[in-house]
Amino acid sequence: MRVLSIVHGRNAHSGIFRTAIEEAGHTLDERSFALGEEPEDPRGYDALIVLGGAMNVHEEDEHPWIPTERKLIEDALEARIPLLGICLGSQLLASVAGADVYRVDEPEIGWYEVETTPEAADDPLLGRMPPRFTAYQWHSYASSVPPGAVALGRSPACLQAFRLEDFAWGTQFHCEVTQEICESWIDAYETDPDAVALGFDQRAARERVAAEIGRWNELGRRLAGGLLDVAATRAGAGVTARA
Repeated sequence: MRVLSIVHGRNAHSGIFRTAIEEAGHTLDERSFALGEEPEDPRGYDALIVLGGAMNVHEEDEHPWIPTERKLIEDALEARIPLLGICLGSQLLASVAGADVYRVDEPEIGWYEVETTPEAADDPLLGRMPPRFTAYQWHSYASSVPPGAVALGRSPACLQAFRLEDFAWGTQFHCEVTQEICESWIDAYETDPDAVALGFDQRAARERVAAEIGRWNELGRRLAGGLLDVAATRAGAGVTARA
C-alpha cells in the first residue's frame, strides 16, 4: 500500500509512523505544501496522514497554502480515504468538517494525561490505546468535536481524539514523535512564546523524553498499525486506490 504524509516543517516529519509503515512492507511518501512540495492527488494513495506544525489553522495570510491543503483534506474525505490528522492536522480536519478551532486556556507542552472515552473501546485506532495514557503534546489550539463525529479521548484542557464516520481520525497528541523530533523541538522552544511563558525547562524536558519515548513509540506503532489495517480492509474491498 501507499501512504501519503503531509508535513509542515523539516523537524516535524513522520517519525515512528514511517518506521512502522515501512517495516510492514508499505511505502510512505512525505510532501509539504508549507515547504513548496506539491503532493500528488491523495486519491492515488491508500491512506493519508496530516501532521503538525508551528502554524495555526486561521493563519492563512501568513501561510497562503493553507486553503490548498484544506482542499486536499476535503478531497480525501469525499473519496473516503483513511485519514489521520495529528495536532495541526487534526485541527485542519476538524475545521474542514465544521468544527471550531480555538485557543486553549493553557497550552499543553510536554507530557499530559489523556483519558479515552467509552466509545474508544472498540475503535480501530484508539481501541489499541490504554484507557489512560501519558501523551506528548505541543499545542496552544484545539478543536471542538466536528458535527457527526465521535469523541474518543480528552484531557482536562481539551478534546484529544475523535473519529469522523468510519475512516477519518484526529488526535491532538503527537503519537508520531521520536526522540530526535522531540529534542529538535526542545532545542527551538524559544521560538514558541507560549513555551517561554510557561517557563519551559530544556534539561527537564530532555530527561522526560528519554524516560518516556520508548513506551510512547510503542503506542505510536499501534496507532499506525490501526490506520494500516483500516486502509488494507478498504483497499481490499476496492474502496481506495492501490499501487
